[in-house]
Amino acid sequence: MYLQRISLTHFKSYTFSKFEFSERINCIVGENGSGKTNLLDAIYFLALTKSAITSQDALCIQHDAPFMMIDGFFELEKEPQEQVVQITCAMQKGQKKSVLSDKKPYERLAAHIGRFPIVLISPNDTDIIRDGSEERRKFFDGVMAQLDQAYLETLLLYNKILAQRNALLKQFAERNTFDALLLELYSQPLLAHALVLYAKRKAFLDIFVPIFQKHYASLSEQREWVNVVYETDIQPDSFAQDFTQNQGRDLAAQRTTMGIHKDDFGFEINQFNLKKYGSQGQQKSFIIALKLAQFEMLAQEKGFQPTLLLDDIFDKLDDRRIQQLINMMIDGTFKQVFLTDARPERTQQLLAELPVDVRYFAITKEE
Repeated sequence: MYLQRISLTHFKSYTFSKFEFSERINCIVGENGSGKTNLLDAIYFLALTKSAITSQDALCIQHDAPFMMIDGFFELEKEPQEQVVQITCAMQKGQKKSVLSDKKPYERLAAHIGRFPIVLISPNDTDIIRDGSEERRKFFDGVMAQLDQAYLETLLLYNKILAQRNALLKQFAERNTFDALLLELYSQPLLAHALVLYAKRKAFLDIFVPIFQKHYASLSEQREWVNVVYETDIQPDSFAQDFTQNQGRDLAAQRTTMGIHKDDFGFEINQFNLKKYGSQGQQKSFIIALKLAQFEMLAQEKGFQPTLLLDDIFDKLDDRRIQQLINMMIDGTFKQVFLTDARPERTQQLLAELPVDVRYFAITKEE
């Protein structure tokens, strides 16, 4: 699978632009602020129906424009011949976005997720380590959503019921009322979905962690031991009882205080907290190993390599880590790669000896 071409209309800094890509290495170069990352974000949006940068779709519409549209063509390796699929993401101001496959809208947006797998490595990835549990859940949910359609569907249902239950708890407080039967109508499906998600997260980590540890060992030359620990308050045998006993706390807090939405993933280095005791270099290696494990699992599950987006990594990584990524471009581990750099001469020097097709795109602020 690879992205053949893309056109952007009123997407962020792009009024109207078209690009035709190499199926191997695509270098997007230009000054800071020229729109390099916006082009990567358009590719990400095309694959996952959302921006990697903002949670508000409306912010992807160019300032003062009435709408935005991203139109892309993916080539799929299908028997007996290759197949080209057109994916269109569009949104008008004040309306919901629409996603079309070969000009036909999806009945459910979730059906698109994982169809065109993608992995992004960017400077903001260290937020996964530095920030709270929400960022770590967001990362692992994103990995699992591309791998497992059933996981995504269950997660969406869980979050919908969670929002409804929280609204009801708040309503009880505002009206000084309580209806145990009504609350139970939301609690029971929430419990059922929580147990399914718990089991899927646990099973996923059993596979993911050894792959992640393998990549970290390669990046660090086996200088330290790392781990990802699943932290949850769910005990399958007693969770229903624990959840019911926690009801008083929920009423006082006006929100659901126990469940899968409170999970965390502990990052450890030599059995110590990575955030507190890991150096900057160790944290960078940890993040890259997480993303490489994501890439490997997606490739194994889908039977082809995901698209890889590398945003401004040459400024953030040392020469050894950069060379390891370049080696993976050469040996075929990565297929289609998009990378950005504000220094074209550096990119050309680093990639000069690559025995694969490398295409350059010079982006200016007028694009």
